[in-house]
Amino acid sequence: MYGANPPYDSRQGFGRGGNNKNNPPKSPAQAPQAPQAGAMSNSPSLSNSLAIDNLATNDPDAPKYFFQEKYAPLNVRGNFLTLCACPKNVELGEWLAHQIVEQYRLLHGMLQVIQEVNGVTGLPICNENTCPTMSAGRLTYTWLVDGRAAKISAPKFINRVEKWIVSKIHDPVMFPTEKVNGTPETASMRDASGAPAAASSATPTDPISPAGTNGNAGASTDEWIGQSSGFPQHSTRTARMFRCYAHLYHAHWLNPFWHINKHDILNMCFVHFITVAKYYQLVSDKEMEPMQPLIDLFIKQQRVPPEALNGGHWAQQQPAN
Repeated sequence: MYGANPPYDSRQGFGRGGNNKNNPPKSPAQAPQAPQAGAMSNSPSLSNSLAIDNLATNDPDAPKYFFQEKYAPLNVRGNFLTLCACPKNVELGEWLAHQIVEQYRLLHGMLQVIQEVNGVTGLPICNENTCPTMSAGRLTYTWLVDGRAAKISAPKFINRVEKWIVSKIHDPVMFPTEKVNGTPETASMRDASGAPAAASSATPTDPISPAGTNGNAGASTDEWIGQSSGFPQHSTRTARMFRCYAHLYHAHWLNPFWHINKHDILNMCFVHFITVAKYYQLVSDKEMEPMQPLIDLFIKQQRVPPEALNGGHWAQQQPAN
């Protein structure tokens, strides 16, 4: 499994590592311009591999090849639940904090692909021209600017998301590092006590759902993961990470991920993210709608394990009948 390693080898870059036996999908509008996978250069640098710069990859009418099973492989085998479920003697808050940091590490690796500058044009693949809004198909995400929802370009949106996540990770209030008085709660302690997590009555109104409120559908407003070790109730937000994945697929699956034969790594990172998000109920079902066909496919294939569905962590805490 890939847990301890980055999602790609930076020493080799993102150049094609071999011939792709599948015929690359071509959008009718893109067919004259989009390069054939077999015709790609073997240069180790992505910037030298892509001769196109302003190709309109962010086309809401483009075919969604990534929703088809034949275009949805993974480059790993195994059950992602082994990377997701909290070990029995690890404190729950610390474990969830680790999960959030790990998910950001993987997402950051994928975002670097579209942020690498094209050596010919001097522009990244995801730029103001190709992606004037942060969108996933026909859905456009907005950012709060001066108290109002505003449409901003995808590069600006992603940059703000990354800065926001890093700031939260390094915030000792959101991710406490001080020694905690008392006994922090572990999974084994909760199993022994049999204390259930009460169902939440919160109405999902905020599309960016914080864990412990709208994000944790199985958690009550007075009980949340990490409470005993000083983690605040609003300590983790993962919906913004999901929105980045949605944009990567809808706007950049063909260019560059398919063209450089790295779509399987993108799938790997996404499946891991969805497994964590569903197991701990960190992202609402409504938020996941732009990627639901692919999520359903991975659930059908049991890439997202059944134990993670419907809040696997919270389901384990319910008392037996």
